[in-house]
Amino acid sequence: MKNDKKLILIADDEKEIRDVVGLLLRGEGYEVMAAEDGEGVLALASPEVDLYLLDVNMPRLSGIMAAAELRKKYDAPIVFLTAFSGESDKVMAFSAGADDYIVKPFSNIELLMRVRAILRRSVNSTPPEKEPELNRLAIGDLFLDLDTQSIVKNGETVALTYTEFKILELLASHRKKIYSLDNIYESIWNENAVGNDAIMVHIKNIRKKLGDDSRNPAYIKTAWGRGYYID
Repeated sequence: MKNDKKLILIADDEKEIRDVVGLLLRGEGYEVMAAEDGEGVLALASPEVDLYLLDVNMPRLSGIMAAAELRKKYDAPIVFLTAFSGESDKVMAFSAGADDYIVKPFSNIELLMRVRAILRRSVNSTPPEKEPELNRLAIGDLFLDLDTQSIVKNGETVALTYTEFKILELLASHRKKIYSLDNIYESIWNENAVGNDAIMVHIKNIRKKLGDDSRNPAYIKTAWGRGYYID
């Protein structure tokens, strides 16, 4: 039976990184498992794992492919630790189901901040009880169920990650309010922004999944130079 400690699975083909990150996380009171590639991740994956920290470029099975397989069975947050920092790399990572993306080299403080924030979001993901009618939001032909954290468009479910859903929920719950990238980050992560490029990629990924044209969006609108909003 699992104890109260959060269990984190680290995957990196460099043993030094696995050892250093593992030591750091254990020092903060987390339980840690480690794998050297994507196949090892899938072998160790279970409902007991609270967070996956995956390198992108691993032998046998990449972190991207491993994340895509994890998302078929598990809802635990996935964070990529990677040397790739291009926008296309981030879009690919988030499309595979990632919740966050940390570029190497990173500081110990940054890693711990991200881990704490994403685990806090995961723990607080269950919405408080409300009247049924208050647990649903509509955006045009989109239907957001806040209890199940699901999106339905034209009768079909749209698969969003937890972070993507929370961004959409935030904007839909405050119609016409313009949120800057920092505002969104602070609202979702519950701490001061440490970088907003991830938010831009999340918005792009949400639009892609919803079939929304960024040049003439039906759902998430852009207030140029200011941020994003929903009518």
